[in-house]
Amino acid sequence: MRLATYNIEWFANLFDRKDNLIVDDSWSGRHDVTKARQVEAIAKVLTALDADAILIVEAPNTGKAQNSVRALQSFAEAFDLRTNHAIMGFPNETHQELALLYDPHALHARHDPVEAPDAPRFDGEFHIDLDVDATEDIVRFSKPPMELVVEPVGGTSFRLIGAHLKSKAPHGASSRDEAIRISIANRRKQLAQAIWLARRVEAHLAQEDPVILLGDLNDGPGLDEFENLFGRSSVEILLQSGLYDPHAARALGPRPGSVPSTARFARPDEGRFLEALLDYIMISHDLRNRDPNWRIWHPFRDTAFWSNPELRDALLTASDHFPVTLDIDL
Repeated sequence: MRLATYNIEWFANLFDRKDNLIVDDSWSGRHDVTKARQVEAIAKVLTALDADAILIVEAPNTGKAQNSVRALQSFAEAFDLRTNHAIMGFPNETHQELALLYDPHALHARHDPVEAPDAPRFDGEFHIDLDVDATEDIVRFSKPPMELVVEPVGGTSFRLIGAHLKSKAPHGASSRDEAIRISIANRRKQLAQAIWLARRVEAHLAQEDPVILLGDLNDGPGLDEFENLFGRSSVEILLQSGLYDPHAARALGPRPGSVPSTARFARPDEGRFLEALLDYIMISHDLRNRDPNWRIWHPFRDTAFWSNPELRDALLTASDHFPVTLDIDL
């Protein structure tokens, strides 16, 4: 079975208020990319992935008129994708939903939010003292993680948690001091979200449920100077809960060479691109004996993608993130 996580930048902009796909020469949310070009690129990437299930991060919006599941299934139908069923968990207010696009002939999936004494449902509130002031902080997810039971046809069922953690970027800052303040506040909230996720994972593992957590964690070991202020990254918190991802493990270890990268952001003022490891597929240790094989679909770091100009261009056009896949015997 192949699972994937893919953050598709501004996917919601490609649909009108009735979830009809917009394929024209108007600009998408991607810089210098039309909606028609981005639509075509996304379809090419999803087809090439050939995954049994894909977590779509920043999926189309669900609201008063729009519906992410309907939009994704219409997209799949338009391009004859075998992943033609979609499911989501709790909708959010950011127009960036979390949804699973999957092949119904390969697996069955259902939304199954649960809670534990120290880990409420992801649409609730999490109380934690993040510092030493003996005062509880109340944490909420702006994008509540999606928690599913996935049952592969003829295979082993598992818990799937799809997540998009709080960004650390100081959006809206008007000065250096304000940027520092916002960055620290965002990291505190992100770490609290990671602790919340870790406790949910630990509860499932205590029940001997296999767990796969995937998505955009907006974090990685050593990404910024504020990590030292708090002692560890969100990724490390999740790994310590009983999960494993080889790219995260490599980033945590000695760095004689380059660190894996799943995202590429333009820095026009500096005339370069910033690369970062943000997207992960983490598995519980009981699944490590199922022949797992991870792959980052980075067009400049994988010779198979570099040597395929059509796919290479599609990966660069579709999003500022690249998909991550896991092949595993379930």
